[in-house]
Amino acid sequence: MTEGEEAYNPAELILASASLSRRRMLRQAGIPCLCEAANIDEAAVKENMRGKGAAPEKISEQLAKDKAFAVSQKHPDKIILGADQILVCDGKLFDKPHNLPEALEHLRFFRGKSHCLYTSYALVKRQELLVCETVQPCLTMRNFSEEFLQDYVKKTGDKLLSSVGCYLLEDLGPQLFSDIKGDYFAILGLPLLHVMANLRKLTVLKI
Repeated sequence: MTEGEEAYNPAELILASASLSRRRMLRQAGIPCLCEAANIDEAAVKENMRGKGAAPEKISEQLAKDKAFAVSQKHPDKIILGADQILVCDGKLFDKPHNLPEALEHLRFFRGKSHCLYTSYALVKRQELLVCETVQPCLTMRNFSEEFLQDYVKKTGDKLLSSVGCYLLEDLGPQLFSDIKGDYFAILGLPLLHVMANLRKLTVLKI
């Protein structure tokens, strides 16, 4: 490959997500891609699967697959990347907060406890599932004061609403934690190294 030559053809991959974090990760890793949010009823899928007693990783995997399949219908010749993330703390599943008061409630619940993230991704082409995996990082929030919490939410603002855990590790989020175990990229919303390994197997990325 000559100097300046692209190692990747951006037309080969579509990210089935409106997530700025996932798009940023791919771009910063030198993997430009098209982005198209999948039009699926995530709340209905979660409610149905929870009602059936599905494990958190099965829910996140199903959502990742559903997103990828939905976009694949319109772009059958492209590889579609779908992703989703479920947070579980004390056996309770959490979705992204709708507003800052709800984010405060979530953070108070997480405070002083450990929780797990189930971060799944799926690769689909021509309505065929190529790969589906889940990575499970675990994080422990320190028992921070109410004063700290209020200040953190005030400084971070509406950006918290883009994170299922109400934290941004690439911003002020590390101040919330006493311990973090697992894949940093998976915490941000996409197991990037796993995705890249499979894109190489599919010859989307150069080996």
